[in-house]
Amino acid sequence: MREAFNSALKDAMRDQDKRRMATLRLITAAIKDRDIAARGEGKERISDDEILGVLAKMIKQREESAKIYEEAGRLELAEQEREEIVIIRTFLPKQLGEAEVKAACAAVVAEIGASGLRDMGRAMAELKARYAGQMDFAKAGAIVKELLK
Repeated sequence: MREAFNSALKDAMRDQDKRRMATLRLITAAIKDRDIAARGEGKERISDDEILGVLAKMIKQREESAKIYEEAGRLELAEQEREEIVIIRTFLPKQLGEAEVKAACAAVVAEIGASGLRDMGRAMAELKARYAGQMDFAKAGAIVKELLK
């Protein structure tokens, strides 16, 4: 994934796409920051799955910022955040639809034999391992909770 970011940054620089350059630089800075934190834990660098988590977090932050900007009447800043979201999403795997998320949640709950809310942590851990970057885990958590009631 790191090579994909670097080649995309080179392409953006060649095309003089300032928004894409800035966003890709933010992504690489966030990854380097997580790499530094991982060194403190004894790891050389973060994995691709962890990079997907960083990207998902960046999208969530931008969605919240865009909402705040809209409420404050700063539409140009909200649009800027949305443009960054589109750029970041190009590096994530295809997102699962709502029906696919429900099916995945039901399958995991059945496979691990979850029977109550106390098994929710195991179910969510399994979903995160299988579908990193492919679904909104807040929504998936609500679905799993409903299935385990």
